[in-house]
Amino acid sequence: MDYIKLNNGIEMPILGFGVYQISPKDCVKAVSEAIEVGYRSIDTAQAYYNEEEVGKAVKASHIDRDKFFITTKIWVSNAGYDRAKKSVEESLKKLQMDYVDLLLIHQPFGDYYGSYRAMEEIYKAGNAKAIGVSNFYPDRFVDLVEHVEVKPAVNQVETHIFNQQKIAQQIMHEYGTQIESWGPFAEGKNNFFTNETLVSLSHKYNKTTAQIALRFLIQKQVIVIPKSTHKERMIENFNVFAFNISEEDLHSLESLDQEKSLFFSHNDHETVRFILNYKKEHNLF
Repeated sequence: MDYIKLNNGIEMPILGFGVYQISPKDCVKAVSEAIEVGYRSIDTAQAYYNEEEVGKAVKASHIDRDKFFITTKIWVSNAGYDRAKKSVEESLKKLQMDYVDLLLIHQPFGDYYGSYRAMEEIYKAGNAKAIGVSNFYPDRFVDLVEHVEVKPAVNQVETHIFNQQKIAQQIMHEYGTQIESWGPFAEGKNNFFTNETLVSLSHKYNKTTAQIALRFLIQKQVIVIPKSTHKERMIENFNVFAFNISEEDLHSLESLDQEKSLFFSHNDHETVRFILNYKKEHNLF
């Protein structure tokens, strides 16, 4: 495993395991298998409804808590100083943990300034080893970071070969913030796994297209958290440290960048409305 040193000095595995869209009934098994494979960084969120299952799997592993790197995120319906604080208390109870290693604001909407003030206090109290944000585009990212005391350690954003976030990553770097990828396989969009360049390099390096895609991001110092409910795929995704993609081939992959989302734009008003109403009918806590 390779590690990234965050801006407060703590080290985060560059490869982790994501649990987005893994149902609670499948999550304990999936995380337990990921731990067996060797994953120690687990990424969950309040809006995934599986924090409790992640906690159960970690506890059942009988591996010391300090060997893990656990991330969770505050959802929009829990935005604001008071609600954010209460929601993190509930998240810790569900996870059966005294602290998380990384606490993020999930979306740049609602009173995220209030949420961040609460997170700064949670960080200083030791209940989060690092704090940061998710889905913050450069405009909102800069506006937030210029008005906080504890600079975000991480910004988790859509990042893959078709949306490489080169400009955003440069801006994050200026503030000492580490980029983390969600959707490193773009959920298969844009014929991801049959892309001619990826397939060609998979033959050249005797690796799968998924391994080439992950290795590209890792060599670009992007933290990745691929998800799978199949153990053989977990193993495949984990085995990306025994080879290097050449500079020439990195450049060919860089040329695939379309510089736009394959999912949605946070600048689109309908997207904002959707996110604000997502699971609003029943508050997470």
